[in-house]
Amino acid sequence: MEQGSFKVLADGSVTTPKGFRAGGLHCGLKKTTRHDLGAIVCEVPATAAGVYTTNVFQAAPLQVTRESIGSGGVLRAVLVNSGNANACTGEQGEADAYEMRSRFAEAIGVSADQVAVASTGVIGENLKMDKVRSGIDGLPAKLDGGLAGAEDFCQAILTTDLVQKMVCVELMLDGQLVSIAGAAKGSGMIHPNMATMLGFVTTDAAIESDDLQTLLRQSTDLTFNMITVDGDTSTNDMLVAMASGLAGNQSLTPRHEGWTAFADALRYVCEVLAKAIARDGEGATKLVEVQVRGAESDESAQAIAKTVIGSSLVKSAVFGADANWGRIIAAVGRAGQPVNPATVDIRLGDIVTLEQSRPVAFDEDAALEYLKGDTVVIGVDLHMGSGSATAWGCDLTYDYVRINAAYRT
Repeated sequence: MEQGSFKVLADGSVTTPKGFRAGGLHCGLKKTTRHDLGAIVCEVPATAAGVYTTNVFQAAPLQVTRESIGSGGVLRAVLVNSGNANACTGEQGEADAYEMRSRFAEAIGVSADQVAVASTGVIGENLKMDKVRSGIDGLPAKLDGGLAGAEDFCQAILTTDLVQKMVCVELMLDGQLVSIAGAAKGSGMIHPNMATMLGFVTTDAAIESDDLQTLLRQSTDLTFNMITVDGDTSTNDMLVAMASGLAGNQSLTPRHEGWTAFADALRYVCEVLAKAIARDGEGATKLVEVQVRGAESDESAQAIAKTVIGSSLVKSAVFGADANWGRIIAAVGRAGQPVNPATVDIRLGDIVTLEQSRPVAFDEDAALEYLKGDTVVIGVDLHMGSGSATAWGCDLTYDYVRINAAYRT
């Protein structure tokens, strides 16, 4: 499927970019037999970048990964476990994260500072390191450069997720075919400011670490930082990108003629993954998209869009297919941004419910049918400026409470 300057690969994965292998296995951290330990490995030192949670309580693996990327801007691998967050586990948790890094580095024959570590799952419980050690020792044999390895990795990073989340695109740079791919997990404890998730991007483009960091941050601000499920920012959020450089293009910089095309492709990968996380929100039945236009600035539009998408009342109304635009206007008004109370338009899909802040007669039955769909778009136009933003989330359902009332059990 063509998307502007790049093509979406239906069968692409994090192993599609040249130089990458992936895999996963069950080591026993989860009560089920689903994979709970996985890795992505690059055959050459890959330039790397990372973005992390803003939560003050940051899990031990984040410290390890920051240190690894900060030591030289390159990675050879990222090791991930699910079933245990290794967060709020004190000195033992830190020691366990460092041991995971060093043990996997030894298993694949690279230096420890070229390995990143990520964890997801229950907070406040120590890792069962006997099981982790056994899993790490067996993981190199599971690494594969095809789709099977990528799918095993994707399964290994899931917690309450119902589906795997992967996307891959390709584009031409300097006459060379360049691939960008991503995989992510996330379903609950999702909120802007990194978004509660683990995300991994691979590419075979040649690009320096600082430039990759710039693009990753920009893409994150417009995608992962614009989703919410429940308003809770996790202790373990992490997005890591690795670039092998094996595509053979000239190194990308802001002066490269392909910079914008690559940036657009990277943002697309991040947006697809972000929307997949929102759609897979715990208990969710609908993807909700909030489009804000006419704000004084993009930053103001982002704040308003996040407020509307995060409103429990808006989310509940969408779940109940209730065209209650009053919930929406109330969220707009409490976002703490400049708003002219006399010029706001609101629509549900193509159905206008408010125009210039005055109620508009609309077909309630048509609105009901629209809101019963699996994707709901809420449009807000402030008529104040050129600022715009889009945020994504989901409805709030009975199942969300059921799932989180028994998360540990």
